[in-house]
Amino acid sequence: MKFGVVVFPGSNCDRDVAYVTRDLLNQPTRMVWHEETDISDLDVVVIPGGFSYGDYLRCGAIARFSPVMKATVEHAKQGKLVLGICNGFQVLTEAGLLPGALTRNRDLHFICDRVPLKVERTNLPWTQAYQPGEIITLPIAHGEGRYYADADTLAELEDNNQVLFRYEGENPNGSLNNIAGICNKQGNVLGMMPHPERASDPMLGKTDGLHLFKGLVKVAVGAL
Repeated sequence: MKFGVVVFPGSNCDRDVAYVTRDLLNQPTRMVWHEETDISDLDVVVIPGGFSYGDYLRCGAIARFSPVMKATVEHAKQGKLVLGICNGFQVLTEAGLLPGALTRNRDLHFICDRVPLKVERTNLPWTQAYQPGEIITLPIAHGEGRYYADADTLAELEDNNQVLFRYEGENPNGSLNNIAGICNKQGNVLGMMPHPERASDPMLGKTDGLHLFKGLVKVAVGAL
């Protein structure tokens, strides 16, 4: 399983993801500069968290026009895997790979905390290493993480079981339907506001996020 981690000017979680995939899971990983156009060698493209350039206009609004995002859209159309974390989730919605939008947090404050999440579905690569209904804990760090979509889009997400993660208990940012992470209809594109890469190293005391990446590696093993 070969991972590519996109690097935008302003990204600050790209090395964290690469540490998990390359150093903890021993998977081939390369950093992908946002101006690259050929990502045909990759199985998984990760759009990491951080502050991609142009966020002062709207999170992800400029980053979605980077050459690598056109290639990422084609990558997704081929059924390959795409993961957007935090700012990466925002970029995926701007690029049209996922529905809805991420807006200012309910209380207009930046939130940095650990939150409980409920795993809603476990029959996809992203969540197959979890148990149905499992409650996990992942860090969040965002100012614009409130998921919003119109009523019809929300209904469609629920009807198609596209919600993979929900905030459990107190909703930290006001996301509609407590949504913390969604996938596309095909299930190969995932966007989530919490940071699984920040809960993957045993030295940090929590490894709930590591299971998401292990699920992807399991896909590769099954394909051998």
